[in-house]
Amino acid sequence: MSKICQITGKKAMVGNNVSHSKRRTKRKFNVNLFTKKFYWVEQETWISLTISAAGLRTINKLGLNLAMKQAADKGYLTEIKYLEF
Repeated sequence: MSKICQITGKKAMVGNNVSHSKRRTKRKFNVNLFTKKFYWVEQETWISLTISAAGLRTINKLGLNLAMKQAADKGYLTEIKYLEF
């Protein structure tokens, strides 16, 4: 599974490690991802999502159904194909 949030679409960024002598080497800034199960009331089923902390705040703010609908419209929920909104 890739390291991409299924709600916000956040993924790892690339940057530089800068040492004291200003020598630069490439590094990755990974997203704070975790797998969480949610009960989807409209479909009466449990779903498991890989989300970031920002995605969890989005779900708390908008609600699961609206957050998933917006993510599906933007193309972030490609793995769950049986969704009906």
